[in-house]
Amino acid sequence: MSETATQTRPETEAQTDKKTVRFIITRQDSPDSEPYTEEFELEYRPNMTVNSSLMEIQRNPVNCKGEKISPVSWEANCLEEVCGACSMVINGTPRQACSTLIDDLEQPIYIQPMNTFPVLRDMVVDRSRMFDTLKRLKAWIPIDGTHDLGAGPRMPEVDRQWRYELSKCMTCGVCLQACPNVNDRSNFFGPFAVGQVDLFNSHPTGEMNKHERVDALYEDGGLQECGNSQNCVQACPKGVPLTTAIARMNREGTKHLFRKWLQR
Repeated sequence: MSETATQTRPETEAQTDKKTVRFIITRQDSPDSEPYTEEFELEYRPNMTVNSSLMEIQRNPVNCKGEKISPVSWEANCLEEVCGACSMVINGTPRQACSTLIDDLEQPIYIQPMNTFPVLRDMVVDRSRMFDTLKRLKAWIPIDGTHDLGAGPRMPEVDRQWRYELSKCMTCGVCLQACPNVNDRSNFFGPFAVGQVDLFNSHPTGEMNKHERVDALYEDGGLQECGNSQNCVQACPKGVPLTTAIARMNREGTKHLFRKWLQR
C-alpha cells in the first residue's frame, strides 16, 4: 500500500463513522400563525443535552434541506434545572431541556412547545396563568414593614424538611402539561398551586392567612377539579411531593369548610 493511501485511510474511516443526531422540531412563527415542523441534523458529541443542541442550531440555523432559516426560539436561564424556563415537550414527555441528555432519548428526537399554555413563538410559551394563580392564592409571607423583626419562630425539623421539599417548585409548568385535568374544558389551576398553598400555610407566620388561601383553593378552578391522576408527581423535574400536598390540602380544606358551615 502506498504512503498516500496509508495517510488518507484513517480520515476516510472517521468520516464514515461520524454519528449524527436528528431533531424534528415543531415551530410557530407567532401566536396567531399555524404550527409546522422543521428537521435538523447535528453531529453527535458526548454529553449533549437538548438545550445545548438548540444552542448549536441557533448558532448555525440550517435545516436538513440546507436552507438558512430563522433560529429556533426557546427560553433558558440557569442551565442547571433551577429556573424552570426551558420547559418543553421532548419525545412526548414534558421536561427540562437543560437536563435532558441526548443519550437517553430515542431518535429522531421530537421537540414541541407545552400546548397547555399559549404559544408565543416556537418553544416560548406564556406562563402568566401560573403567576396569576400565585397572586390569587396569596403565595407569599406578609410582614408589617421592612424593619428588623428579630429571630423567626422555631419549627420542628420534620416540618422544616417538608417545607423544603415543597419550596423546590420552579413554576416551570411541567405539572400542568402532564395533568389531564388542565385542559380547555376545565379551569383547574394545576397541582403546583396546591403545593404552594401547603408551603405557605405550614409556615409559622404564613399560617396566619391560611384560611384565605384555603378559601381561594376551593374557588372556581380549585382543588375540587383534581382527578388524582398522579401524573404531576411523576413528571415533576424536582420531585416535589405534589400528591401528598394534594391529600393534605384536601383534608385541611374539608375541616375548614366544615367549620365554616358550623359557624353559619
